[in-house]
Amino acid sequence: MADLARSDAYDTHQPPEWEATPRLTLQQLTRAFEHTLPFTIGVEEELMLVDSSSFDLAPVIDEVLPLVDGDGRFARELRAAQIELITPVCVTAADACRELVGARKHLIERLDDRYRLLACGTHPFSVRHGEITEAGRYRAIADEYTWAATRSLVCGLHVHVAVPGAERALAVYNALRSYLPELAALSANSAFVDGVDSGMASVRPKFNDAYPRSGVPPSFTTWEELLNFVDWGRSGGLFPDSSHLWWEMRPHPVHGTIEIRVADTQTRVDDTTAIVAIIQALVAMLTGHFDAGEQLPRHRTCQITENAWRAHRYGVRGWLVDLDNGRRIATRDRIARLLDELRPYAAEFDGEGQLDAARTLLAGNGSDRQRYVHARDGLAGLTRWLVEETEQSALDG
Repeated sequence: MADLARSDAYDTHQPPEWEATPRLTLQQLTRAFEHTLPFTIGVEEELMLVDSSSFDLAPVIDEVLPLVDGDGRFARELRAAQIELITPVCVTAADACRELVGARKHLIERLDDRYRLLACGTHPFSVRHGEITEAGRYRAIADEYTWAATRSLVCGLHVHVAVPGAERALAVYNALRSYLPELAALSANSAFVDGVDSGMASVRPKFNDAYPRSGVPPSFTTWEELLNFVDWGRSGGLFPDSSHLWWEMRPHPVHGTIEIRVADTQTRVDDTTAIVAIIQALVAMLTGHFDAGEQLPRHRTCQITENAWRAHRYGVRGWLVDLDNGRRIATRDRIARLLDELRPYAAEFDGEGQLDAARTLLAGNGSDRQRYVHARDGLAGLTRWLVEETEQSALDG
């Protein structure tokens, strides 16, 4: 990070030289959503690499990737103390998370206690965020968003769901925005950062807010509207393509999926499975309503953002406001009702058990558990517990 701390390390007057990428056309986008099998999923989770004795962040991705010898399940992330685990396309949440269990196990074996894994949204105490990886994409991001890129290390859980048909996918995307606060509340798992209790259930989004094109995404009336925005950004040198749309949810026109990015990385694989199952069932439910001829809701971004703040601040312990009638409802009650609504759709993917597991998160999510362990064992004890839970949940899977 020393090079980024120097005032001459970057030019504040010149736009970045983004990677050259081809322009996306409407025909290409529409074709991407021509799925024969609906609601397949892919999962990506960002994990931290930590020292095996101090549990401080360890910026050692260049040492770790050779240990997995080109295995496509593992990839670089922005920081050298991070690694991303990627599943293949799966049919159910249980399938996807079995893949994650296998990937975590393999990585643990290859690390052989030289380094350890930690899964949650933010490291509890480390300010040793480490170097930006040397991959060209991440270097360009760091050069453009210098302050944002160097002030933190955060880890999220990203879930792709395939929706067949571009028109259907856009309607589902617009409606799914309204549920981001509920997903954020249930998956909140980043209470501590830089050695202090942040006062948030999920502080990770506050660091992401330092980047443009973050937070609750806008709705789009047509796909042309989205493509026009991307073309405008490309032509002005603001960003190179749709992969730089870092909202909490985004349409992925290359894979033909809706990518939900709102969740913190979950410490236990079982909790990851529950979150993934909810997302898959939610997309299936909204698609079913659309196919039945119902008009899917399209709420204003400013309203959803207000609920998102409460989800990030209080997790499952707070309250949300109904987006239609303006009435308060306890977050736990709102999510419990949603789980009841989703049950028949989850059953299509053998996901009823995962929804039952989600009710455990409703009683106490990752951040609630972190505060309990911290009160008992202190900051060092919390970090050790997170590492042990991260690894043991995979080894027991």
